[in-house]
Amino acid sequence: MSALQLAISPLTWTNDDMSALGGGIPLQTCLSEMALAGFTGTELGTKYPRDAATLLPLLAQHGLKLASGWCSGNLVKQDVEAEWRAIAPHVALLQAAGVRAMVYGEVSNTVHGNIQTPLSQRVCLDDAAMQRYGARLTALGDRLLAETGMRIAFHHHVGTIIETRDDILRLLACTGESVGLTFDTGHATFGGADPLALLQACVQRVAHVHVKDVRPPVIAHTRATDDSFLNAVLAGAFTVPGDGVIDFAGVLACLKAADYSGWVVVEAEQDPAKAHPLTYARLAHQNISNVLTHIGYREAAGVWQA
Repeated sequence: MSALQLAISPLTWTNDDMSALGGGIPLQTCLSEMALAGFTGTELGTKYPRDAATLLPLLAQHGLKLASGWCSGNLVKQDVEAEWRAIAPHVALLQAAGVRAMVYGEVSNTVHGNIQTPLSQRVCLDDAAMQRYGARLTALGDRLLAETGMRIAFHHHVGTIIETRDDILRLLACTGESVGLTFDTGHATFGGADPLALLQACVQRVAHVHVKDVRPPVIAHTRATDDSFLNAVLAGAFTVPGDGVIDFAGVLACLKAADYSGWVVVEAEQDPAKAHPLTYARLAHQNISNVLTHIGYREAAGVWQA
């Protein structure tokens, strides 16, 4: 039986990659407005305390749980032992919070965080390099699962080595079951895929879900002019579910049919000066709630069950 909880990323209020976007919004405002909008969970952001003794009581004050938190991976450039040491504090924090799936993305050779670098310059792995990467990722995932009970939830992301439908399916084909997927509707679409068709192809590996909508004209312009990912964000490529073109009823019904249980996280980075955070957070929660009700979920104490 599928059981979902709804969370929202702090990216709606403040952008981790561009501090000018919402940099002055206090963390307390962010957390209180998440709760006001109806969410029961959040992911980590740059303003969050990174020790459990401080963070968890702070979240509890607002009725929030930690759904997960992005882990910046460097497995292309370092071995599994070095990677394990590097991510150990992050792993310990997520484990203390009872997180079940760690969002993990490869950043050692990404272009997504450089506003000057066009997306055409992203690094692509050939088959041999993908196999090597998959073996390292599986070894890391096996260790994480064995020692903490958490699963890696690999985040495909525009501008990284795993961007397109082909990239995602190749990665899943050369990794073991300890490696799950953070399925992101917005990045799937920006990466050229039909998000529902892609989800249907890989739903059994989904360990975590990010939902955001897209504005296709902005994406088309970004591709046509070979602009950067961050300029696409500034131009409004992403928005909250229901404010764009993605079929969220289809996406959530697919998750339901696969008995996915876990967090569904709104992660729609926009400029808070243009997209008022609380307004858009409320819109996102209402739109997702309406879809869940329509496809047969019922909510009780913050948990949506089908």
